[in-house]
Amino acid sequence: MLRAVRRRRTALAVAAVAPVLAGCGSSGPTDEQLVARVVTAFGRATAAKDYRALCDRILSPSLIEQVTSIGLPCEQALEHGLGGVRSPQLTLGAVEVDGDKATAEVRTAAANQAPSRDTLRLEKVRGAWRVASLAQ
Repeated sequence: MLRAVRRRRTALAVAAVAPVLAGCGSSGPTDEQLVARVVTAFGRATAAKDYRALCDRILSPSLIEQVTSIGLPCEQALEHGLGGVRSPQLTLGAVEVDGDKATAEVRTAAANQAPSRDTLRLEKVRGAWRVASLAQ
């Protein structure tokens, strides 16, 4: 009988502590980290001229609407605007998140172009961060 009581107490203790332990260290990435990932993906996709990734997964619907206002589909519009850029590089700086909006400071450089400091604006769209403006 004593063993049964001990097993029961142990089971109750484990049941009480398990939810606390499950939450430790496994909360997932922060919004700042998720924004940084999207900005990094933006830089890689731009350098690789992966316009499909930019249109499908990285740019927000509002930015795509602006890009396509020239009368071309998203991928063609980006190729038209970015196709001549050679060896683009993007360095991420400070990231700030405020609810469903975020900003990321970036330094950009490309062959035969002066380097610049810009601020990307991002917004959360259906639970995922997307680039909403290319510079402020």
